[in-house]
Amino acid sequence: MSGRRDQHDAHPPMRTEPTLGDLDRLDAPRAPAPDGLPRVAVEARRPHGRASSSARPKTRRGWLVPVLLLVVIALLAALWINQNRLRGMVPRTDFNTLLTQAQQALQDGRLDGQDGSSARELFQAAAALEPDNDRARDGLRQVGQAMLSQADASLQAGNLSQAAQQATVARELLGGGSDIDRLDHAISSARAGQVHAVDLVDQAQQAFAAGKLAGPDGAGALYRRVLQADPDNAVARHGLDQVGYALAVDARQALDAKDNAKADASIEQLAALQPNNGALPALRALQAQTRKQDNSALAAELKAGQEALRAGRIAGSGDDTALVHFQAVLKLDPDNAQAHAGLGNVAQALTVQASAAVDAGDDLQAEKLLDQAAQLAPKSADLAATRARLGSAAAAAVSDAGKTTPAVAPTSEPPMPEAVLTPQQSAAVAQLVQRAEQATSHGDIMMPPGDSAYDLYRSALAIDGNNEAAVRGLQALPGKVRQQFEQALAAGKLGQASDMLANLAELAPGDAAQGALGNRLAGAWLDQAEQQLGRGDRIGAGQSLLRARKLAPANPRVQDLDARLQGGG
Repeated sequence: MSGRRDQHDAHPPMRTEPTLGDLDRLDAPRAPAPDGLPRVAVEARRPHGRASSSARPKTRRGWLVPVLLLVVIALLAALWINQNRLRGMVPRTDFNTLLTQAQQALQDGRLDGQDGSSARELFQAAAALEPDNDRARDGLRQVGQAMLSQADASLQAGNLSQAAQQATVARELLGGGSDIDRLDHAISSARAGQVHAVDLVDQAQQAFAAGKLAGPDGAGALYRRVLQADPDNAVARHGLDQVGYALAVDARQALDAKDNAKADASIEQLAALQPNNGALPALRALQAQTRKQDNSALAAELKAGQEALRAGRIAGSGDDTALVHFQAVLKLDPDNAQAHAGLGNVAQALTVQASAAVDAGDDLQAEKLLDQAAQLAPKSADLAATRARLGSAAAAAVSDAGKTTPAVAPTSEPPMPEAVLTPQQSAAVAQLVQRAEQATSHGDIMMPPGDSAYDLYRSALAIDGNNEAAVRGLQALPGKVRQQFEQALAAGKLGQASDMLANLAELAPGDAAQGALGNRLAGAWLDQAEQQLGRGDRIGAGQSLLRARKLAPANPRVQDLDARLQGGG
């Protein structure tokens, strides 16, 4: 029986009934029996005022371990994914130097080679150091694209063998693709569409019989075309040997006759057609010996010409004038730049003398001097302006001849009378000057004939020889030509720069700046020859070297590159 009773019962029974209690809580600890006393909560003492760690559940920090593991795994994954970027943040002197050299070689057009300095070789070396580097892989792709462009250009130029070789390199770098497949198909089609070898051989034999050895339609070029399409063609190979022998004979005969220009041309043609021709070494040696002998004579004549020029012995009778000495140099070397500049100085001096004769009223002497200058520099701007003044003075003198002269001559020389222009003539002069200024701004300095700035200014001066705008514009043309030369040289347009230098020699003969400009242009031609030789284009390198030699024959690089071409290096 239980002694419990309901404390809230308002009418407790007098008799306590026995109860079994809550059978569901038999296992629960028994609550202390109420003793009627107030309960007091006693808190255990904590050392140093801190809660005991045993009072906290030990399972609450169990989640930290997996979270830390996840963070570590995430960091490792991020490092792996961004390893290239992180690797790029670490200084790598050798690797970065390789990439810099490779990019420079790519910009310079040195795409492929065997000496370790080409863009392909340098990018491949960089990729070998870091196979997964994006910059190295992208550089190789750029080299492949550039080779593909060069192959297209070679195909357009008809050089099918070179186009095929470049396409092969592009395929290796790019791994194939539709563009390379298209190029291969185009090369095959071009080879199939070439003229039959039999027809070309017939044309070559006819050209050889006619003595036409060089040039695009010469026997040598035709035989080479046959060999490009059919390298094993025995008839074409024998025919090319005959052309080479004939060129060697022509070169030796020209050297014996002291015709250096013809000898140089024949030797260069032979070297272009047959770089390994057995006669070339002997011809080159004889050529060098002849040049050495001629150089001594050239130096003596040039020195004598400069001395005569400084002494005022410009032209005239006798064999010790500047004109005679410079002409003697050109007989030995028709392309000698110093001799041409010396003749320009002679023409300029004659023009100055003619201008003084015009001022003095000696029209006959002025005309004689201008005619001599015109033989040396027919397109000199100063000569044209002086001749226009002479024409205006003569016209004014004729118009003034009918007027009554004063009975007493004036004490001082009167100013030269000016020819009176009609309104139509004045309008025509103004229009010509305007057109000349427009042609100058468009770069049409010497061409086209009749519509060039030079011809338009001269037309204006033919009407009014004293027109200041026309004279000023004509004499400013050399400066415009120099500007065009600088622009063409900076853009790598060496052929156009050569044309501008030739125009400057015509417009301003004897200009002291021409020597420096010629040396700079010669250096650019030599740079191009080096690049062509590096690509294996020996014919192009020989042509560029020839252009450089004409401008600066004494340049040490000319001899060095010439030796490399002769030695096959």
